[in-house]
Amino acid sequence: MNTKFEFPKGFLWGTATAAHQVEGNNVNSDIWVMEHVPETPYVESSGDACDHYHRYRPDIALLAELGFNSYRFSIEWARIEPEEGVFSNAVLEHYRDMLRTCHEHNITPIVTYHHFSSPRWLIASGGWESPETPDKFARYCKRATQYLGDLIGAACTINEANIASLIVEWGFAPPPRQLHKKVWWSAAAKALGISPRRFAPFLYATSSKAIDVILTSHHKAAEAIKSASGNFPVGITLALQDIQAADGGEKRASKMRKAINDVYLEALGGDDFVGVQAYSRVRSGPKGLVPPEEGVELTQMGYEFWPEALEATIRDAAAKTGLPVIVTENGIGTADDTRRLEYVRRALQGVINCLQDGLDIRGYTYWSAFDNYEWSLGYRPTFGLIAVDRETQERTVKPSARWLGAIARANSFEQK
Repeated sequence: MNTKFEFPKGFLWGTATAAHQVEGNNVNSDIWVMEHVPETPYVESSGDACDHYHRYRPDIALLAELGFNSYRFSIEWARIEPEEGVFSNAVLEHYRDMLRTCHEHNITPIVTYHHFSSPRWLIASGGWESPETPDKFARYCKRATQYLGDLIGAACTINEANIASLIVEWGFAPPPRQLHKKVWWSAAAKALGISPRRFAPFLYATSSKAIDVILTSHHKAAEAIKSASGNFPVGITLALQDIQAADGGEKRASKMRKAINDVYLEALGGDDFVGVQAYSRVRSGPKGLVPPEEGVELTQMGYEFWPEALEATIRDAAAKTGLPVIVTENGIGTADDTRRLEYVRRALQGVINCLQDGLDIRGYTYWSAFDNYEWSLGYRPTFGLIAVDRETQERTVKPSARWLGAIARANSFEQK
């Protein structure tokens, strides 16, 4: 027998995007540089992406028509401050109109100030290894908030502050000392006029110095945002992992949890919320990660279909921080939209379980609004609720979008 669960009043139901992944032609960013060097690890260039920079008005209207009441998107530092100390009021006005458009459609905008991509000039000056970066990031956040803050509903300073640690810990990329020898790494550094050893983009900032720079940047940014009349909740988002121990892997799993999750969760004192982003589980054996068992369903990203990771990571984040939780990303890359529905259904059941146990969860944000640019994997993984034709930019709403939008509109869920 099905039972209906009513979510708390004011619960945020949204979808998410990142500027570089949807706007197109983010030419002043370090990611654009890395996309266009010899032997690049990016399978294709972002190019026009979803042209969201120009199509945001109908895109936001579509999200509202579907039933969503929030939209998480990032503002692009490389556009707002294309050269150090030079701020573009035209770009700030563009983002202000995005915010206005959200309010016109009764959508609460959740703004991310940094989502992986950084200005070229920042990386040329030491990037995420430089002790000067926190002050530069805080200056940008303050300037942006002064222009936009009265329209922002909530803010995330940095997206997935732990992503570089995760990438290296999981073996998705070699540590920087090995990357220095790669042709593309040297070419990107040369394009920025620096040595390969000084090249420190966010996605590869894994040293203890870089971790300190990133966390200091978060704290200084949060302070700057609030000092600039940022009268809205401010937090950070983390790529939290449901790390489970396989046979004999308890010690290794504990070490991995500390490096990927706990170092960051334990540093969030004073924040207004923690943004939980979860997709799957990993299993650790005594020597490292254990691959999924034979026959287990995998997503387009190659990891296990395991929506229960969301409940586990929400509980972990709430316990270790004592902060309210906003699910700022959760979703699946799949060509089969029926599996997207099943994934989200099970993930939402996990959210309900947490709410029923008294955890303070403020919203659920699906990743992503559109089939967009998945960084080094290009346009191959399809996470979107809305398909985008690569040639015409035509948007096509998937059944999962209607289904989740109806849940959002009703603010309730039929449990099986």
